[in-house]
Amino acid sequence: MPRSRRAARRGPGSARAGSPASEEEAGSEVLSHCSSASEGASPAEEGAGSEAACEQGQEEEAEDRLKEHMDSLLDKSAKTRQAALQSLRLAFSSKTLSEFLLERRLMLTDSLEKCLKKGKGEEQALAGTVLTLLCLQMGSGPEGEEVFRSLKPLLVSVLTDSVASPGARQSCATALGMCCYIAAADLEDLVSCLSCLEGIFSPASTGEGSSAPAQHGPLHCSALQSWSLLLTICPPSHIKSVLDNRWLKLPPLLSSSSIALRILAGETVALVFELAQDMEEDLGHQNTEFLRAQLKVLATESNKYRAKTDRRKQRSIFRDILRFIETGEYQEETIRFGLECMYLDSWARQRTYQAFKEVLGSGIRHHLQNNELLREIFGLGPPLVLDAAALKASKVSRFEKHLYNSAAFKARTKARSRVRDKRADVL
Repeated sequence: MPRSRRAARRGPGSARAGSPASEEEAGSEVLSHCSSASEGASPAEEGAGSEAACEQGQEEEAEDRLKEHMDSLLDKSAKTRQAALQSLRLAFSSKTLSEFLLERRLMLTDSLEKCLKKGKGEEQALAGTVLTLLCLQMGSGPEGEEVFRSLKPLLVSVLTDSVASPGARQSCATALGMCCYIAAADLEDLVSCLSCLEGIFSPASTGEGSSAPAQHGPLHCSALQSWSLLLTICPPSHIKSVLDNRWLKLPPLLSSSSIALRILAGETVALVFELAQDMEEDLGHQNTEFLRAQLKVLATESNKYRAKTDRRKQRSIFRDILRFIETGEYQEETIRFGLECMYLDSWARQRTYQAFKEVLGSGIRHHLQNNELLREIFGLGPPLVLDAAALKASKVSRFEKHLYNSAAFKARTKARSRVRDKRADVL
């Protein structure tokens, strides 16, 4: 227990010491209290017990706040509902609350349904995000399936409503894909979600031969990301139908004015090729020469009307895509969290990680450590149980972080100076 808290607990005793009672009596009282504490428990045990009590109190206080936020979802004020949704989004993305939410899922699902039906714009978008996080907390069991089944028709309705705000439609596209990935038990649900999402990003929805409109770039990105995520769990029979004809709807998206959509379309093309390799299917009979030419252009593009950072990012990613299609080599990536790490060694695994990272944000590392669903999806096994000594050893002090950042900054500055110096040797 911190020194200030121990002092606070001694407050009443010190007040009594200042009373008319003799100092000798006050001293004997303190000594007897100390002796009884030392006889009952060691200092380490006393500190651990008080720390556990403090943590329990903090958990109860956090749960009370969550209950208040859930009650506020039924408030008449739209601002109050939005603030409650924002608080729930932050809580669900940063903590694992499956036990707390288990008995409250039906009430919360009903409240989110009302927000999606009667809310507008930002409220609908936040409700879709909270629904995704609720399904992620519930997992792939009957509870998660129940949440998905109850709100799937409403998600489809908002997603396909051309009058709804783009932000709400984008959030519902993400929610539909993520919840289906987590909790769909029937192939019929999977196929219907794929078809709905395909209708959003497919060029057929904006006119034959045209690319996605620039003003709807984020909506198309969310729909394509959810569609490609669901593609990773499709049975071979459905993947074969995609390989036969549907994947040809992807190349036109490479000409989109949105760099995010171009990159996402390229990564999805690489994913399709990877799935074809896994099934030992040959895409050689398809007209892939034009596609390869498109990818080469995007991997070497230097048009001045595009931002320099966009050009650099696009060239880097499309070089990896082109290398994979031509040689089958994937650029492996390592993700570290706590004392663990995992490897992204395929386009399917990368697509799955990026989808969860987009929803969880900075909370992705906490969920990778503690969320059983994510650990099952990425094959990480049960959560690690670490003692206090291991946790303390794994933490880096603020001073050590400062030293590391300073050294990294100096090294980066020296490297950039050598590159910028015209007299540097050209390697």
